[in-house]
Amino acid sequence: MDSYKYTVLLVDDEEEVIQVIMKKIDWEGLGFSVIGYANNGVKALEMVEEYQPDVVMTDIRMPYMDGMELAHRIREEFPGTKILIFTGFDEFEYAKEAVHLEVEEYILKPVNSVEMTKVFGQMKAKLDQEISEKRNAETLQRYYLESLPLLQANFYTTLIEGRIREEELEKYLQDYQISLPGPCFCCLVVHTSATQTPEGMSPLLLSTSVQKQAQERLEKRWRTKEFAYLGNTVLLAQLQDENEISELTDECDRFCRYVRRMIGAVVTVGIGEVCRNILDVSKSFAGAREAVSYRGIYGATRAINIREIAPQENREAGAAGEEEQTRLFKMIRLGSGKEVAQAVERYWNHIFNPQDSLQQHHVAVMELVSALYRFAAGNEIELDEEQASENMGELYARLSDMEPENLKNWLLEISLSFREKLITARSRSTKSFVIKAMEYVQNHYSDEDISLDHVCEILGVSGSYFSTIFKKETGNSFIGYLTDYRMEQAARLLIGTNEKSYIIAKQVGYGDPNYFSYVFKRKYGVSPSKYRTEHTERDR
Repeated sequence: MDSYKYTVLLVDDEEEVIQVIMKKIDWEGLGFSVIGYANNGVKALEMVEEYQPDVVMTDIRMPYMDGMELAHRIREEFPGTKILIFTGFDEFEYAKEAVHLEVEEYILKPVNSVEMTKVFGQMKAKLDQEISEKRNAETLQRYYLESLPLLQANFYTTLIEGRIREEELEKYLQDYQISLPGPCFCCLVVHTSATQTPEGMSPLLLSTSVQKQAQERLEKRWRTKEFAYLGNTVLLAQLQDENEISELTDECDRFCRYVRRMIGAVVTVGIGEVCRNILDVSKSFAGAREAVSYRGIYGATRAINIREIAPQENREAGAAGEEEQTRLFKMIRLGSGKEVAQAVERYWNHIFNPQDSLQQHHVAVMELVSALYRFAAGNEIELDEEQASENMGELYARLSDMEPENLKNWLLEISLSFREKLITARSRSTKSFVIKAMEYVQNHYSDEDISLDHVCEILGVSGSYFSTIFKKETGNSFIGYLTDYRMEQAARLLIGTNEKSYIIAKQVGYGDPNYFSYVFKRKYGVSPSKYRTEHTERDR
């Protein structure tokens, strides 16, 4: 713990104050490093989102967003971050609100280096203790022993496996004292990497700690039931209605980043579909497990919602005895061309036996073709002209007459074809909503209330998924794109019209002309008035 450096973000609209603080304090000696500073609350919140500092030290009186609002937003969205308030305004009401927000300390200007050193020394001890408790092996062992009672865990396992009959449900709930009022349910699969663990940490204890953290972060809001299953943590979440799924996805995404920072765990949360009947959670669980398997495409340390990445897919689990077929279809969805070829080989060896009778061979061919075409229909894969024009009877007859090697080659060819079409469809789907978001900005940039959450609500996706895809497709964040587009329009209006700056600010979505000038100067390096003068003189 001694070598760990905690991060601090300083926030004050007076840069000279920040410079004094940075120079007066022996940050390294105290075990801290200053990751940067911001001169207003809006910029500070952006930096908190990007860097997730351990401590934010902020003034109260600042433009655009004051320290109280900043503290409130941090406490709401990043509860693990500690907050220190310092200000020259010794007002009792401010102090009371700081206490209400669970602010660690309230310091008056001018800043005293002795007092600051004492405060940050105490802060270091508190942070050390918190992380030590989360990483301490004895504590983790206690968490493990305090897991859900065996009977309840057995019930949840049986439920997600689809082995509870409707007539048995009420008796189980009463006997095991389980309350599941719903009215909507959703399964979450929390996968903790066993290969990427902090030095000296047992994968089992790390996974147990993640389960405990998930319980602490999600249980109150989502009334989750937690249990271990097949090496993962499974959470059964309860929602008021289906539309809350985007909010749940975003919260799970923040949770993944939180445990990565706090205990060094690499976690992916798969989110299944929402259902209203508790007996249907087995389908939600199957979707959540599949969502986790997409981490190879979308990356770990994040939440993956199955409805967002594969909204049209039919994700019914394969019947008993179809393990190799299920594996083949999974590789078509997720694997490389080489992995698809290997899955075809395994499936072929499993299904087609040289000792089979002619009738058995024909039945196997019929089952194969039916499964492939059901998969294509369930995933909305458009068949090639030749595939679509040939009726089932003709296809069965043609394939049944093929030599075994030729039939296997046909299976490989169509499997690779389906894989390519899924990749294309997935890319087209993500590009589609990115284009829709950009078009929305272009049509509504003058609206002051436009926000990431608002656009995600219109598109029907979670903020975490949207932000990842938008950045991947455009190279810019959504807020960055919105700001750039507004500034481009502002620059055009400054050169092409004689409108006052405050009028133009309103036209491009800024109610505060001072903040508009601040953002414009950050973009172009000069104030709006100077920009107009420079470009007007150049055009003469």
